[in-house]
Amino acid sequence: MITQSHRLAHSYLDAKQLVISAGYAHEIDWQEDVSFDDLTEALFLHEYTWVVFSSGFRESVLRSKFRGLVKAFRGLTGAAEIVRHRRDCQRSALRVFGHHGKVTAVLSVCNLIGSDGFDSFRHQLETGSVEFIDSLPFMGPATSYHLAKNIGLDVVKPDRHLVRIANASGFESPNDFCESINAVVGDALSVIDIVIWRYATLYPKAQLPGFAPR
Repeated sequence: MITQSHRLAHSYLDAKQLVISAGYAHEIDWQEDVSFDDLTEALFLHEYTWVVFSSGFRESVLRSKFRGLVKAFRGLTGAAEIVRHRRDCQRSALRVFGHHGKVTAVLSVCNLIGSDGFDSFRHQLETGSVEFIDSLPFMGPATSYHLAKNIGLDVVKPDRHLVRIANASGFESPNDFCESINAVVGDALSVIDIVIWRYATLYPKAQLPGFAPR
């Protein structure tokens, strides 16, 4: 007997194939390869800065400016270097992207990392997960999950697209929805998240292909 979970899993695999056929296999590959075990200070600073500045802006806008931001923040290679040159970094970053709150957020996180060292900060990321990330400057309910996924934590971002499709499929939350698929196909929650998100951006009004909600 085909269960509701198996029907959902088949629909997910159909959506995944549509996403790959549309030219977005690299996004899935990237998410599959991201591992928290590989997280370094420089990588965290890059991802944190990206998520902070991407909030409220199209990806294409940020991409055109991000190289300038990296340069302004001394390559985003280490918090101590940025803290030592805080004023210069602030001035340079504001010339690239004139948002005081976002520039200040990056500088504040560098202060946090610099005070106890990245090993301690990384341990708090690992043990506190999304809750700890949510406590960082300029993080919120959506951005904290965005950053968690980008640094290799296996979570589901409650994006409006995932909320819509999860609810249309009869689930109370995107996390429950993705866990149901994970139990059958074995893809990481973060991978299922990015497949469904990209599918939803390609087909804004669609549910999952061939899936009848319970």
